[in-house]
Amino acid sequence: MYEKDGEQYFIVDGHVHIWDGRKSNQRNIHGQQFIDCFYDYHKNLSPEEHVWDFDSYAYYGSDRFMKDIFVDGYVDHAIFQATLLSEFYHNGFGQTEESFALTQQHPGKLTYNHAYDPRHGEKGLEQLRRDAERMNLKGVKLYTAEWFGSSRGYKLDDGWSRRYLEECIALGIKNIHVHKGPTIRPLDRDAFDVADIDKVATDYLELRFIVEHVGLPRLEDFCWIATQESNVYGGLAVAMPFIHSRPRYFAQIMGELLYWIGEDKILFGSDYALWTPKWLVEQFVDFQIPDDMAEYPAITVEQKKKILGLNAAALYDLDVPNEFALRESAGQDRVEVAAGAREAASL
Repeated sequence: MYEKDGEQYFIVDGHVHIWDGRKSNQRNIHGQQFIDCFYDYHKNLSPEEHVWDFDSYAYYGSDRFMKDIFVDGYVDHAIFQATLLSEFYHNGFGQTEESFALTQQHPGKLTYNHAYDPRHGEKGLEQLRRDAERMNLKGVKLYTAEWFGSSRGYKLDDGWSRRYLEECIALGIKNIHVHKGPTIRPLDRDAFDVADIDKVATDYLELRFIVEHVGLPRLEDFCWIATQESNVYGGLAVAMPFIHSRPRYFAQIMGELLYWIGEDKILFGSDYALWTPKWLVEQFVDFQIPDDMAEYPAITVEQKKKILGLNAAALYDLDVPNEFALRESAGQDRVEVAAGAREAASL
């Protein structure tokens, strides 16, 4: 829990990892390229005092994870988002079993979302069913640019992908997190395009599609899709660190998201260990739209509370203590105006 100026914030970090990018786990040069690119994002967008050395960053393990997230990071609940990259790493990039074991040890603090690849066909479907039962999955994380043999990506509306989404419905897995953001070397930029979100969101209303990284650098495309599709949400992982490195750009991102998709469909994520939640939470609570960006209204405390935790808590049926409930009348007029503007824009 984070408290500032008499306000308490229930924090749900909706995007965390434990990974292993060490040389010993790399299958090929692409494994080195991937962790190098990850580290470049980390060191170039973090405050200097929060930059790690490379060796610590390549693998940090469970103990440091728990300290950075829950002891120092103010987080009340965190959600693992699996990243496999089996073509690049012997034991996968995201350490799935280590992460899942932590959720078993701390069920009140952690949720584990596993990954699948629809190009594995029927065999992968069988594995999804086993994973759903063993891991009690409420969500999955998809990486549409992941390599598989000679294939360098897939679309969510491909035939096999649709079969997997239908299986998610049958299994009660409602939260479909999809990386639709900046590319990471050597993956292909266009394989992360957001257009396929529009198709599957329309066809599978039983599912909720959380577009991680809010489609950056395709923010406008994402907003036009998400304002029309009631079951499309935006995850702020990767967008968040611009609060430090490019605050006016971050103000533009937040202003557009709040205008188009609204405060109830935006989710905080640190993308740990790309960045640690401590400084992101602190800076977001203090952040405000600059006065000279008058096209965007001020971000209210109530909006920040929703974004920092209450929205994700609702998607994952997390218990939120009564003291974190919002004041019922707060921001209602603004919400109605914004909703009317979005409805008019979508006509």
